[in-house]
Amino acid sequence: MPYISIIVRSYNDIKYIEQTMQMIKRQNLTDFEIINVDSSSSDGTFGIVKRCNPDGIVYQIKPGSYIPGKVLNEAISKSKGDIIVFNNSDCIPQNEHWLENLIRPLLEDKEIISTFGNQLPRPNAIPVVRKDSERAFGDGKISANWFHFFSLATSAVTRKAITEFPFDNNIQYSEDIEWSFRMKKMGKKIVYVPDAIVEHSHNYTLKEVKKRFHGEGVAEGKIYGLHKTFFGDFLKPFIAEFLRDIIYLIKSREFFNIPYSFIYRAYQKYFVYKGNKYYFRRLKEEK
Repeated sequence: MPYISIIVRSYNDIKYIEQTMQMIKRQNLTDFEIINVDSSSSDGTFGIVKRCNPDGIVYQIKPGSYIPGKVLNEAISKSKGDIIVFNNSDCIPQNEHWLENLIRPLLEDKEIISTFGNQLPRPNAIPVVRKDSERAFGDGKISANWFHFFSLATSAVTRKAITEFPFDNNIQYSEDIEWSFRMKKMGKKIVYVPDAIVEHSHNYTLKEVKKRFHGEGVAEGKIYGLHKTFFGDFLKPFIAEFLRDIIYLIKSREFFNIPYSFIYRAYQKYFVYKGNKYYFRRLKEEK
């Protein structure tokens, strides 16, 4: 069995970090190290991390210096594993088989360089978040038909692949999408593992939705190089997703959430579109 390095990134996750660390330590596979990277948490997260991983590599980065790919590459350079596992501090493994299930495809098929696991929404997830999680993950049949899908939140990669093809040191959002799409274009094999299960979801405020999806829109411009249009990439996806929301909310008898769904989808789709436009405008100005 190859040695495993588990990299756990954290930032103000005091609500979940101890559960996550405890569940990692309860895994059936035990031949691993844990590397904790904390982004200068102010809520006590770092103290819990140090207590839960007294013999491991635990460190903080300076406030305002967080660039995802750069942080991940640095953590990887400190690791010793033949397989590198990434698990965010708020991704709580749901059983003792999470780790062995996540890495199994890497052991069974040498053509596979990376895997990613199943993310269950939290019990308090708002309906639109719960629905998005169920569509993206679950048995994987829906997202398998999307243009591109991957999530680093709970995932694994061979050391050979990630050292030969590291993360982009400069991208601020969607570092996992940039890396996995780059691998996809090179013909590398990445698979979804539905039985590697964690609990993970976020109930973002509308302000947070705006920030996140604007950032993702900027990243998508860089990653895919596609100019988004108002009708094809905002209005049409917005209407389609809102209609799916309505059907889901009616089936789950959560009709009262329909007005919020309308606002949430408008923010989500519009700010991805705006982020894309911002990226190409800045790109033009820099030339």
